[in-house]
Amino acid sequence: MLKSFLLCITLLLPFTSLAQDLDKINSDGDLYWSVQTSWPIPVKSRAIVQSLDNKKVFILGTNAKVYIFTSDGKRLGVIPVDPNVAAIDIAPRGEMLYLVNNKTNTYTAIDVSFKQNIDISGAPIRGAADAPVTLVVFSDFECPWCSKLEPVLAELLAQNQETLRIVFKHLPLPMHPQAETAALAAIAAQQQGKFWEMHDALFQNTTWNRNTVDETALRIGLNMEQYRVAMSSPQTVEQLAKDKSDAQAAEVTATPSLFINGRPVRDRSLPNLQKMVAEALEASATK
Repeated sequence: MLKSFLLCITLLLPFTSLAQDLDKINSDGDLYWSVQTSWPIPVKSRAIVQSLDNKKVFILGTNAKVYIFTSDGKRLGVIPVDPNVAAIDIAPRGEMLYLVNNKTNTYTAIDVSFKQNIDISGAPIRGAADAPVTLVVFSDFECPWCSKLEPVLAELLAQNQETLRIVFKHLPLPMHPQAETAALAAIAAQQQGKFWEMHDALFQNTTWNRNTVDETALRIGLNMEQYRVAMSSPQTVEQLAKDKSDAQAAEVTATPSLFINGRPVRDRSLPNLQKMVAEALEASATK
């Protein structure tokens, strides 16, 4: 692998002179190429891999460290590894790092995540408004996994009433035909001070059709005239668009997706969530 990597580096060396000509089309017979980006590597490298979404680059240095960069060269962080790690690979979006140690003949998988700064202004909150630990959930009312998560979040909040707040962000998925309507309805209910009543009622629905959302709004006692106006108002549409944009910025592609003080949650079980809340609380106390 090392020989192959060195060969690749050798082949790429002439391209460094083209850094000033980004996107310029070059050709050799039937071959065409253009330099998309070029930036200096701050360490002698042993191996390099890039995520399939082209957002992250992982470089194994000869100094026993894995450097993580954005595709345009911004350094995201460094992970120390054993000096005998000879090869690396990653999961499609860089959420896992895989190491091969030739001396010990071992394979190691490392979970990789990055803190996300998620704007929660205007979003509905459950729990103490000034709680030191914030759990943000991106959710879809028609998503069955989101519905199943709700009792877990309720129990988590009950166990951490003074230290935890839960923030709801909308991410209706295209595969759910009523999800966007439900999200707009929940925002309309929020404008009447009844977001959580609408939230709970929508998640109790087991069947969905084009009348489900309106029937739910009527059942919780919304002013239906105000509700219908709010459903298509610029304020409502903009709030939903903002949540979708925030999800994209946080690299959220599925629901439910959770973050505890900005840290992505992989395991949504109650014990792990409680563990992460405790870790976040401890970290906040040391600041």
